[in-house]
Amino acid sequence: MSKTVEYIFDLAAPNGYLAWYPLKDIVARTGSELVVTPVFLGGMHKLTGNAPPMMRDADVKGKVPYAALEFRRFLDRHGMDRFSMRPDLPFNSILLQRVLVAAQDETQRQALVDALLPAVWERNIDCGDAETVGRELAKAGFDAESLLARTQDDAVKQQLANNTARAVERGAFGIPTFFVGDEMWFGKERLEQLESYLGGGKP
Repeated sequence: MSKTVEYIFDLAAPNGYLAWYPLKDIVARTGSELVVTPVFLGGMHKLTGNAPPMMRDADVKGKVPYAALEFRRFLDRHGMDRFSMRPDLPFNSILLQRVLVAAQDETQRQALVDALLPAVWERNIDCGDAETVGRELAKAGFDAESLLARTQDDAVKQQLANNTARAVERGAFGIPTFFVGDEMWFGKERLEQLESYLGGGKP
């Protein structure tokens, strides 16, 4: 029986971009199923006391430069030559995350991730501007007007809050986080462990 990988995800996380493409390859190779759970990273940080690494580790000598080196190595290893670090990091992703929640089904949600990740992390669009986000959605073939309207629904707003709180209750504290059942992995560096588990290995 195939396993389901749940990806706890926010478009605001640069490591979420890095993990997305190798994760899809892993899911395909292992015959697994992928489910995306949109959360609000800013809310997750408040609930857990966590913070973006470059802020959290700013006073640790050598740690931020080494993290940047590992980040670049990952990009190079996976051929992600279009990635562009945003100058406004960290930024508010709540509009984008509500768009993901507003998707009509899982297939559309993942298609939205495919469309929005390059806009956010390659072209560095203004993620808080509804008109700009709408243009990206329309360009990718989505009903931008409908999706953006749904981001204002109380049910969509509450679902995003619920997703975030539930992820934290289960042990998540940042992005990227992966669940297979009750087993959790955090970080793009754990993708090999995740693939091993999906292939029948130990967690």
